[in-house]
Amino acid sequence: MARDECNQRLASAPRLALLGLALFAAVPGRADDDTLTVLSWGGAYERAQQAALFSPYTAATGTPIEVAQYDGGLEGLRRAVAEDEVSWDLIDMTRSEAMAACAEGLLEPLSPALLAPAPDGTPPEEDFLPDSFGRCAITHSIFATVVAYRRDAFPGTRPDSIEDLFDQQRFPGPRALQRTPAVNLEWALLSYRVPHEELYGLLSTRRGLDLALARLDKLEEIHWWEAGDTPPQLLAEGEVAMASGYNGRFFDAMVNRGAPIEILWDGQVQEHETWAIPRGAPHPEAARDFLRFATTTERLADLSRHIPYGPARRSAAVRVTTHPDSGVDMRLHIPTHPLNAERALAKDEVWYARTLGRMRDYFEAWLATREAQ
Repeated sequence: MARDECNQRLASAPRLALLGLALFAAVPGRADDDTLTVLSWGGAYERAQQAALFSPYTAATGTPIEVAQYDGGLEGLRRAVAEDEVSWDLIDMTRSEAMAACAEGLLEPLSPALLAPAPDGTPPEEDFLPDSFGRCAITHSIFATVVAYRRDAFPGTRPDSIEDLFDQQRFPGPRALQRTPAVNLEWALLSYRVPHEELYGLLSTRRGLDLALARLDKLEEIHWWEAGDTPPQLLAEGEVAMASGYNGRFFDAMVNRGAPIEILWDGQVQEHETWAIPRGAPHPEAARDFLRFATTTERLADLSRHIPYGPARRSAAVRVTTHPDSGVDMRLHIPTHPLNAERALAKDEVWYARTLGRMRDYFEAWLATREAQ
């Protein structure tokens, strides 16, 4: 599973180097000018896209697809658009980042009219989940940031609430958390039992931010991660006892690699994942053609069979079945399944698109003070 102008000051040098590599050097000297270049998130997620989207599209159209890894952020996109050096055609972006990029004029406008109807003829506007269409982005999946833990770390009572993430007396061991205010702040306030409907209002105040960071500050050992494959690896290797991460990455570690971990669904933070076309894309019409293909009912249902993210189309959700390799019922691992979503929090992406700069400033200042101690 947006970064505004303060990202230039806050992002670490390695992160900017990675973004620069992904955005500008990932597709040098390609031989086929018709190749579509896609920025995506790597790992298990990209493997699922290859199986469900990229390879089938190439088989159907003859258009090759090259993929470069993208770890979020808008800095490289700003620079490429400003210098008229955009060399990729589609970006798989979280909705909050797409909102921020759209507001800055970095993305092409998109219309639901380019999408295919459901197999029974239901128009896209009725088949897609609410809020799936932005001015410059179209939601294809719902993913969740969750907490997972090693089963053997807690042989007796196991964690069953988001409050347990912060309870290192009952559930000892290091934690791995993403180096971002997003989700960490929400969980910290949820651990105080702040109601969901009051959470973002409280986070909009200095008092709410201080409460959230004070809760995080009580954790004795935190491994901060940025790449999505890191938390499953840290858990699998026993470096941490509990970790935040994307539900699909944890599923891959559990089912495909046999890692002894379990997902804690309480407090999961759901977010929309979208397709967006950068302004100045080399092949904007071909990108729209791929977007139409990749958001059909069949393709979205197949994607959810490979990685457990909820499809944005209702017609696709009812067609999700089993994992093609393991035979696991994927419906039970999707964040939007009623059993998993009982205490889910929908990330307020409009709030984040508007306030992330201030949140990151505050979070990074706190983190710098913590690391200096």
